[in-house]
Amino acid sequence: MKRLVFYVFAILLLWASMASGGMKKGSIVMDFKIHSGKGQHTQLWIPYPLSDDFQRISDVRIKGNYGRFGIYREPVSGAIYLYAEWNNSTDVPELRFHFNAETKERSVKEMKESGNIPVEVRRYMKGNRFVPTDGRIREVAEQIIRGKKRILEKARAVYDWVVENTYRDPNVRGCGRGIVEETLARRSGKCADISSVFVALARAAGVPAREVFGLRLAKEAEKDMTGGYHCWAEFYLPGTGWVPVDPADVRKVMLVKKLSLKEAEPYREYFFGKVDEFRIVLERGGRGVTLDPPASEPLNYFMYPYGEVNGKPLDYLDPKNFSYSIHFKEIK
Repeated sequence: MKRLVFYVFAILLLWASMASGGMKKGSIVMDFKIHSGKGQHTQLWIPYPLSDDFQRISDVRIKGNYGRFGIYREPVSGAIYLYAEWNNSTDVPELRFHFNAETKERSVKEMKESGNIPVEVRRYMKGNRFVPTDGRIREVAEQIIRGKKRILEKARAVYDWVVENTYRDPNVRGCGRGIVEETLARRSGKCADISSVFVALARAAGVPAREVFGLRLAKEAEKDMTGGYHCWAEFYLPGTGWVPVDPADVRKVMLVKKLSLKEAEPYREYFFGKVDEFRIVLERGGRGVTLDPPASEPLNYFMYPYGEVNGKPLDYLDPKNFSYSIHFKEIK
């Protein structure tokens, strides 16, 4: 595992050419308390957002009563994260992670297909323990893309199938478990479930694809957005690059607005190639992430903060033992 040497901030230079209009800008404050960690060996891993062509991360500040912390990169998935550790602290372990973010709509205006899939992208065509592509998944994928040859038409067919054959279940905890076989069997779930199905089917169909794990920004001037974690997906189109898709948000809009598939057509079209500016990317393709310093086991997906006390994982949806809040305030 290689420690990042402050190059994280150098990526801000990519923003020199970014337009200034149509952005969402605000400060994000994440507060963490691990109540069960008092007097125990406690570890905390938090996805660390980076700047890219569509988001700028600045004014990063980290403070707390930890014994040590650092920024790390997991070499296989490329996941970047903040790690903090408490060694038998006499106080409840606490950490505050602050950063400013400017975001804009992620949009691919023209999809051109040409050339071959780059070598470094081909790993996103393979199945694994967390993104299976064999058995029933391959059978469904082959049915979906029957008669289709090009990557773009295959990706669109998979996207349409997921929109038409899955449903958002508001009773699922958090963003869902992201277990493809389960979601495919019940045809329902939340964003991590639905996005995982898209990625698995796309890969089984020969389309490079990966999940994107992020955080929704508030549309209001100030808001608690602790429940704003969100997962969508991207597929790779040779000649164009990575293309965002969000079938889960189509199903969410349909549920909230009580829309039929026909009525939801504008949303279906929008979320194939675009996602709105009210979101921050935390990680891409973070499935089976092996954290360092070593966690007890690889993570199914890495979006929520992950903590352990004496080597035992904490439930990130159990505020009694592991509480955190995320506050957003707009910057004019």
